[in-house]
Amino acid sequence: MNPAATETLFLFEPLYRERVWGMRAAPDGARRRLPDNGAAIGESWDLVDREEAQSVVRGGPCAGMSLRELCELDPRSLLGGEPPSPTPRFPLLVKWLYCRERLSLQVHPPASVAPTLGGEPKDEFWYFAETDPGAGVFAGVLPGIDREGLRAAVAGGRAEDCVPRSPVRAGESLFLPSGRLHAIDAGCILLEIQQNSDTTYRVYDWGRTGLDGQPRDLHLEEALASVCLDDESPPLLPAPAGPGEEVLVEEAVFRIRRVRLPAGEPWILRGPGEPRLLHLLAGRLLESRGKELTAGDTALVPAGREPSFHTAGEVTLLVTDRFSAEG
Repeated sequence: MNPAATETLFLFEPLYRERVWGMRAAPDGARRRLPDNGAAIGESWDLVDREEAQSVVRGGPCAGMSLRELCELDPRSLLGGEPPSPTPRFPLLVKWLYCRERLSLQVHPPASVAPTLGGEPKDEFWYFAETDPGAGVFAGVLPGIDREGLRAAVAGGRAEDCVPRSPVRAGESLFLPSGRLHAIDAGCILLEIQQNSDTTYRVYDWGRTGLDGQPRDLHLEEALASVCLDDESPPLLPAPAGPGEEVLVEEAVFRIRRVRLPAGEPWILRGPGEPRLLHLLAGRLLESRGKELTAGDTALVPAGREPSFHTAGEVTLLVTDRFSAEG
């Protein structure tokens, strides 16, 4: 018997990654505590299906099974439709980022360029869950900057002069298509929902050294081939004003909706023909069959399932859908 056949949703164990810009402890009140091992944790990979990293199911009859094994066990039931053979990688990767310091200025290659560089495109979405006063984000390219101007600015230690910086507050979000130059500034905890890619080209690293004490590699030529120069200061999406549902992003790679539910509200996740991801940002969701989602959790709901929930306190969550398996 297929142990996944009756499951309405899957939760996974987080995979923590040390980063030079990460946090050694999450702030009081953060959605998730960090491992108390002295490491600077920059990323928690909460849903990943890659050769170098695999999410593992937490709880239920499939506990201990990897996401890859889950996809291969019953791809039609999990992913919907008729997935290509062999079973493709799960198309999205979900992370929490803990940014004590500023991240590198970087870019991901667009689909039109990535194959020539040996990389993968990476459209991504950021939801800023917690921000310090003065937190911000760099995104886009200032008017009048060309490739040679960007090259000269990097060489002269002035890359910051080429990229607009916007202040950011908790509850705001931003979509970043491949080709958009960007960097997260210090003092942010955010949820990142992205294509299943790990290709990043660093343009500039603010003169910082890595965990080994050596300067981190830059990829200036690849970045210059990838960057979109007419991408000027993209606007942040505002925080929600009240209960209800709204679409934040609807792109070819995914749709992301924000849902706010009052305390004690019953809620059913509709949409039986496709898999969906639930990302709980605040409150608790109690699933009718006994599973519980707490703030910081990401759950995978297979195609054909419509789980029902009750809220414990006011709940804010994101729903990611309309993504397809890779061919």
